Amino acid sequence: MSLVNVASLDFNEIKASIKSYLRADGKFTDYDFEGSNFTVLLDTLAYNTYISAYNANMLSNEVFLDGATLRENVVSLARNLGYLPRSVTASRASISFYIDLSSFSTNPVSVTLRKGIVATSAVTFGGRSYVYSIPEDITSPVSQGLVSFDGVDIYEGAYVQNTFVVDSNNKNQRFILQNPNIDTNLIRVEVRESKNSNITRVYKFANNLTDVKPTDDVFFINEIEDQRYELLFGDGSFGSKLKNDNFIIVNYVVTNGEKGNGIDSFRFSGRFFDNNGSPVKVIAPLVTTVEAAGDGAAIESVESIKKLAPRVYASQNRAVTASDYEALIPKIYPEADSVSVFGGEELDPPKYGKVFITVKPKNGSYLPNIVKDNIKTSLRNYAVAGIIPEFIDLKYLYIEYQSNVYYNQNLGDASKIRALVQKNVESFAKSDELNRYGSRFKYSKFLKLIDDSSNAITSNITNVAIRRDFKIVTNDPSEYEICFGNKFYIKNDDGYNIKSSGFSVPGISGTVYISDAPSNSDAGIVFLFKLDSTGEPVVVRDNIGSIDYKKGEIRINSLEISATSKTKFGDPIIELSSLSQSNDIIGLQDLYLQLDTSLSSIQMVSDVISSGIDLSGSQYISSSSYLNGQYIRL
Repeated sequence: MSLVNVASLDFNEIKASIKSYLRADGKFTDYDFEGSNFTVLLDTLAYNTYISAYNANMLSNEVFLDGATLRENVVSLARNLGYLPRSVTASRASISFYIDLSSFSTNPVSVTLRKGIVATSAVTFGGRSYVYSIPEDITSPVSQGLVSFDGVDIYEGAYVQNTFVVDSNNKNQRFILQNPNIDTNLIRVEVRESKNSNITRVYKFANNLTDVKPTDDVFFINEIEDQRYELLFGDGSFGSKLKNDNFIIVNYVVTNGEKGNGIDSFRFSGRFFDNNGSPVKVIAPLVTTVEAAGDGAAIESVESIKKLAPRVYASQNRAVTASDYEALIPKIYPEADSVSVFGGEELDPPKYGKVFITVKPKNGSYLPNIVKDNIKTSLRNYAVAGIIPEFIDLKYLYIEYQSNVYYNQNLGDASKIRALVQKNVESFAKSDELNRYGSRFKYSKFLKLIDDSSNAITSNITNVAIRRDFKIVTNDPSEYEICFGNKFYIKNDDGYNIKSSGFSVPGISGTVYISDAPSNSDAGIVFLFKLDSTGEPVVVRDNIGSIDYKKGEIRINSLEISATSKTKFGDPIIELSSLSQSNDIIGLQDLYLQLDTSLSSIQMVSDVISSGIDLSGSQYISSSSYLNGQYIRL
């Protein structure tokens, strides 16, 4: 009697397989399994087999990085690739303040702001208050009775200290920081010869063995279970080895991550000491906020670890290809939300020997120049000679939509259905489906998203357009190049396929607009026009630039603009929009896709046929599958 091959994870199928196995034995050929107590044993066997098969399946999944779901397993597998997942990041603020010592009989030479908690949020934020700490002492000189602390970086979170005594007889000794939510960038480690020793050595974090010498005072970090961290020290070959009775002091910040972002008002709560180590007692100084709290972030997600760990391993800590840069930059700059890198050879004309980088930070739209310089400096440790990295500022490619949603009015109210559609679209607009480099707006999925919002919706007619907003330099002749990264659709061979918002130029009265006139299917010219009293366009300046329909690029020759009808964040802008050849829209190279719900519309249309109001369709309202023919953007 051959054994039955149980491959199913369904309880009933497993039970049926066991019955088949028993019936193959002549003793149970005509046995009524269901009509006897023997069925209890069959249920027990089937249940045991089901649990064993399920556990085996889950266990096999957790062995591989792609299939693992538990964070501890994903982190462990990433560790085998030499990847340390990003910890929670404390939000950082910058403050300034001063203290007045003019009333002191003798002024100290300098005053030190002791490490630890130095400030609290002046008001509750999100229903709670937050504390801010510094990881290291800050010393400032006394000048004419005043001590100034300018641009002090403070980090949200409680300041915690752990100590350990090295026991060389304990071969299984581990140095585990028991608190979760630790910002590993703020871990500071000091080692003394013994607990009573006054000689302290400062240890530095090392994330790369290649630069570590046998005498270097370094420590390493591993993430372990429950999002806690274990400290590791050198063995005498890579980093100096700890000795028996060495006293380890670990200071770190336990933070709330992104919850501390946005706080811009602080109250001082730190401690001052003079150059002799004596406390300096003064009235708590008033705090001036230089920079509001920001850059706080949650711990790296499982999905991100799965994505980046193999890529960082493949880069082998060197930056040669574009994918190497894309893997290394989030490691260097954890606040990066999305990174796009492409070689200069992909440009037209090509720029060999250069790699172009654009980064979308988690908070804000643009990287400060100082951050760009810091990333460039860090990349020198990985880049090969002859490759020059250049940063490009973030460029948004907006998608606008006009949707006519047909619904059965017997199954729902129009306003409630519209609210459901709006909610789903806004959720989609904030999802990773769009908000990253290299993303693609999938038109068919967007239509399905609308249709699936309510069972009362029968269909939808949705039109999409693409838009770029470009800042202009007022009262100064300038050239502009606006790239859309998607092929333009030529709706009208006579022109006016491009729409713009209004602006003013010297020498022409009134508001003017930009549009196009095709020369062939691939290229055309750009001109300025006005609207006459009847709303018809009148060209006022011809051939001010060119348009490449195939590449989706508009070039404007030297043009002086005195004012614009629209601004963004106080800067004058011109909005340019067009139809894309394909409704599937991509974010090419440095273009960052965003679905603009504020300049889009959703209209509810009663489906009189599905509602049974007019089965003949005589009163059916048809919606155009093409956007309106207006010449301008209002």
